[in-house]
Amino acid sequence: MQSMTGYGQGEAAGTPWSCRVEVHSVNRKQLDPVFHVPKAAVFLERPLRNLVSARFSRGRVQMKVLLESDSDAQVGELKTSTSLARQYLDHHRSLLADYADCLAPLELSRAPGVYVLEEQELELDAVWPVVEEAALAALDQLTVMRREEGEHLQEVLSQGLQRLETITVSMTERAPAVVVQYRAALSRRLEEAGLPLPLDDDRLVKEIGLFAERSDISEELDRLGSHTKQMAAYIQSSESVGRSLDFLAQEMNREFNTIGSKSNDAALTQLVVQAKTEVEKVREQVQNVE
Repeated sequence: MQSMTGYGQGEAAGTPWSCRVEVHSVNRKQLDPVFHVPKAAVFLERPLRNLVSARFSRGRVQMKVLLESDSDAQVGELKTSTSLARQYLDHHRSLLADYADCLAPLELSRAPGVYVLEEQELELDAVWPVVEEAALAALDQLTVMRREEGEHLQEVLSQGLQRLETITVSMTERAPAVVVQYRAALSRRLEEAGLPLPLDDDRLVKEIGLFAERSDISEELDRLGSHTKQMAAYIQSSESVGRSLDFLAQEMNREFNTIGSKSNDAALTQLVVQAKTEVEKVREQVQNVE
């Protein structure tokens, strides 16, 4: 099991390029890779996307790529717009007559467009070896962190599932007693009203039968047992199971809701409240499982 939360970084050095990659991920329903690369190296996004999709199936994965060169020729070329500088200078001089004490000559260097750094056009073959090495190192660290967090999630989910199993067993044990308790309560109310009926009276048997049918939760308990087994198997799986676990948690919550709507017993109602609380805790943890 892997979490969708983690961080990793990697570095690689070559000639003339060196690279540093930082990557972190958070939970998302789908795989959502986002890349921050130099403008002159946007072509890196496609191969980097392939590296990420080969590792992960869910999560928002943000990767930042920093490239440095030990060669001035690779850094870029600083160019000056002489014509634009001349226009700025003419206007600057016209203002000096009235604002000489406010305008310094260096203000011209801050004028937009006078100095332009043209980035060197890069080629994939020239930078990809160091970028790939750094990216793989960063993804390795990220994978390790996601797996470590996944082990913790696996333990937490197993404990939550055990508590749900205990509650379901209690419901199974309590369900038959509800009908017996209803029959005794109905007989007692009839006696208190001065209308005692024998327990084998057809009218009394029919009423108890209708109550038993309305309050029968055996199907819901059977489905909960099936969902519990499936969830236990998914929790121990090494595959991407986040979506499956989330679906099962929703189905379990639906079954407990149905049991709550059928329940005419305070003890069962209390068990339903406990179960829904545990299911919500499980669902919160599942949201971060890949």
